[in-house]
Amino acid sequence: MQKPLNNKNVLLGICGSIAAYKSPDIVRRLQDLGAEVRVVLTAGGAEFVSERSLQTVSKNKVHDNLWDAEAELSMGHIELAKWADAIVIAPASANTIAKLCHGRANDLLTTLILATTAKILIAPAMNQQMYASMATQDNLKLLESRNMVIAKPEFGEQACGDIGEGRLAEPTSIALQAANLFQNTQLGGKKVMITLGATIEAIDPVRFISNHSSGKMGMALASACIEAGATVTLIIGSISVAVESRAINIFVTSADDMLEAVMSNIGEQDIFISCAAVADYRPVNIAQNKIKKDSETLSIELVRNPDILANVCQMKNKPICIGFAAETENLIKNAKNKLKNKGCDAIILNDVSNSKIGLKSDQNEVFFITKDNCEKINITSKIIIAKKLVEKISEVLI
Repeated sequence: MQKPLNNKNVLLGICGSIAAYKSPDIVRRLQDLGAEVRVVLTAGGAEFVSERSLQTVSKNKVHDNLWDAEAELSMGHIELAKWADAIVIAPASANTIAKLCHGRANDLLTTLILATTAKILIAPAMNQQMYASMATQDNLKLLESRNMVIAKPEFGEQACGDIGEGRLAEPTSIALQAANLFQNTQLGGKKVMITLGATIEAIDPVRFISNHSSGKMGMALASACIEAGATVTLIIGSISVAVESRAINIFVTSADDMLEAVMSNIGEQDIFISCAAVADYRPVNIAQNKIKKDSETLSIELVRNPDILANVCQMKNKPICIGFAAETENLIKNAKNKLKNKGCDAIILNDVSNSKIGLKSDQNEVFFITKDNCEKINITSKIIIAKKLVEKISEVLI
């Protein structure tokens, strides 16, 4: 039976609250739903629950020190931030909530929050008056505006004797809310094909024509589409990024290879996203042996490569077609011309002359352009850009 947190890595952050005694049970409930769980224990949390008990139930080392010399040899806090698909802070103290609002990074947990792109769930636990205070309520609203999810505390008698809202949500409820972080159905049931990376066009056995594409934007889109419920097929050229293991992966080399792979698998696709940086030209003749350096100049005759996006757009029963326009000048004009000339449904435009958002960067800034609309998505990580693009695709094109 498929569990909702199968293949998900969940980092549980435990803060200083009497409710921390429930944290081993939270670990268990997350595991029941299929999650791999690691624990980060703050100094305050360690006053209420032991590292040994958490290590026993999680079956993993408990992390509690930003300055762990052994871990930092491999940039341990960054590795943890990348490992997590979700970070659950339960219990979350008023102090930690305030630190998150101001971007503090003075312990391991708050540093991880700044360094991660994972989904974040915060389960407050504190005295009812502290929870009701204007400062705490404003802080929680601010975190919600940053796409963090709040697991509302329960009403009841507290350790101090007060009665009110502030008791930690039950472990089962927290685990289910963590699972709900991944229940995105924007592309539920859809089949999506994405081309990504650079094509390689051989000149001779050792030389080729290619470009600087890393595949980062395409792979981020693949992950975002999968999280939104789609079945994803990737046609992958030359890349320098880890492959999305949840997708159907087809590896190619040249533009001709990519066209063949696309057209052989496009039949049942609902959406086609042409993100690959396909070489516009290839050598007419490929030398059988390495070309020797025996003259001052060398001429190579080139011929145009097939236009993969145009081929798909010209299909009788074409899928929704989305292209990328990597431009260096006249950005909007060139992108709109491409939208019209290719016959696609949308163009995603980015300025590759800007080194901050260029082909190898981890960040991007794009325009989502359709026949009737042009919307800018401001500079942020490619992972977040991808999630916003999936939202636009589901809103505008489906």
